[in-house]
Amino acid sequence: MEKPITLVIGTRRYSSWSLRPWLMLKAANVPFSEIEITLRQPDTKSKILDVSPSGKVPLLIHGDLKVWDSLSIGEYLAEQFPNAGLWPSDLSARVLARSISAEMHSGFQTLRNTCPMDLGLDSPMTDLSEDLLTDIRRIEAIWTECRRLYGPHGPFLFGSFSIADAMFAPVVTRFRTYHLPMNKVCLDYCQSVAELPWMREWTKNALS
Repeated sequence: MEKPITLVIGTRRYSSWSLRPWLMLKAANVPFSEIEITLRQPDTKSKILDVSPSGKVPLLIHGDLKVWDSLSIGEYLAEQFPNAGLWPSDLSARVLARSISAEMHSGFQTLRNTCPMDLGLDSPMTDLSEDLLTDIRRIEAIWTECRRLYGPHGPFLFGSFSIADAMFAPVVTRFRTYHLPMNKVCLDYCQSVAELPWMREWTKNALS
């Protein structure tokens, strides 16, 4: 019998980090159960600490193993399910996918702080700071270059959906929520992510 997988997540409406591995699991077509912990409550921290060594979500529980941090979970899933294609098979594409995923993981602090993920919000932003514009331009450059190189292979950053798309999916929601400026290539990419059945499922559950 295969070891069960459980993903501990935060409130779907707000938890950008939880969305990422949830999409990875869906892309890998791996059965899993979920535990959702309500964020922004007095007992949130204690409830998370009951299960997560880091005191944060998400957390993947696979049998006796616990894996935390979205990107670490992605790497673990890619190892455990190599046929799922979570990273591109081509070496050059895989190097680029890992690099932009790590950049997303560690960077874009102004975008995170100024435009938090909120799937129930529609709030056009017109007063954009130079630091925010710098983040927007860099993301636009990443998406445009990936689509230029791999667009013929499918609608996502490397053609097929990958960990890189999961890492940038919450950014897509931010661009749409706050109506941030983007070129046509990026607009089409955001539409592809938003229309993904798994993304629609997450959003529907977040708003129900």
